[in-house]
Amino acid sequence: MLVLAVVLVLVALGVWLFCLFEVLSTDEFETRHLPKFAWFLVVLLGFELGAVAWLLFGRRRRYVRAGMTGWPSEFLTSRNAGGDEVEPLDRRGPLGPDDDPEFLRQLDRRLRGEEP
Repeated sequence: MLVLAVVLVLVALGVWLFCLFEVLSTDEFETRHLPKFAWFLVVLLGFELGAVAWLLFGRRRRYVRAGMTGWPSEFLTSRNAGGDEVEPLDRRGPLGPDDDPEFLRQLDRRLRGEEP
């Protein structure tokens, strides 16, 4: 039981410190509802309630904007930029080794022992 209490206290302290440092590192124009210094005081004096308030109401929410993705557009769509036609595989080249017929032929020869 004591171990659980220590773990919970450490988690609460970690969340509080995270929020405190996040308030300090956030730019003034990115805070919501209160000025940065007011949020600092709320988190500092409010401990866990202040930290939860900061997480819910104070920090700016960061949304992924439309059109901003981690994948290149050619992986997200199968259509080319000029129209509705899908480019044939040989014109745009293989996407991976298993799509390359020459690679597959070489692999088959290696597996059969025909090529060193």
